[in-house]
Amino acid sequence: MKKKIYLISSITLLSFIITYVDAIIKPNYFVKIPFKIIAFLLIPILYFIVNKEEQKELKKLFKYKKQDIIKGIKIGLPIYILMIISYFITRNIIDFSNVAPNLSKTMGITKENYFLVALYIPLLNSFQEEFFFRGYGFIQLKNKTSRLFSYIFTSLMFSIYHIGMLIGSFDFIVIILLLIGLIVGGCIFNYLNEKNENIYVSWIVHMFINFAINTVGGILYGVF
Repeated sequence: MKKKIYLISSITLLSFIITYVDAIIKPNYFVKIPFKIIAFLLIPILYFIVNKEEQKELKKLFKYKKQDIIKGIKIGLPIYILMIISYFITRNIIDFSNVAPNLSKTMGITKENYFLVALYIPLLNSFQEEFFFRGYGFIQLKNKTSRLFSYIFTSLMFSIYHIGMLIGSFDFIVIILLLIGLIVGGCIFNYLNEKNENIYVSWIVHMFINFAINTVGGILYGVF
């Protein structure tokens, strides 16, 4: 019971804290990076240190299998292509004009430092999110709660965690659609990890999604 409460409360608290920070405090993105690294890694590590019997589960999360990498690429690459095509189809329907100015104003992301952010997000930030929401969250919770609860809860928290990043960049309706997409995406990431009980497949797919978003961002910033 204590493990379950710790998992649920820590995931909920961190998700709401980060979205509050992004929406209200609006720190420079490079200031936020150390905080996110500490939060996403320290909270799970403390859990596994205290609960030594769970450390074997931690090792499973990083058990390398070549087929997982191949599977991630096979799924991620078509998603990347589809997202780029979707942008060009919808750019005259959805207003993307506020994205770059809002990110520059609220997070300090500029044309000059864009490539640093564009590398950090898919390579490191995606790992932190997958480790926290899928490895520490979903995989651990599904063994201590119902499978359905684990799917819904971690996907919902993954969506809530992104709210602060989206506010100001898109219209309300678009934000709602994006949040629904994040919930669905979270469920898909959970599904990709469930059988193997590691985070490699979802991490690689997540990277491709971030690469697609960063490609679009590069177009909006005028770096491409």
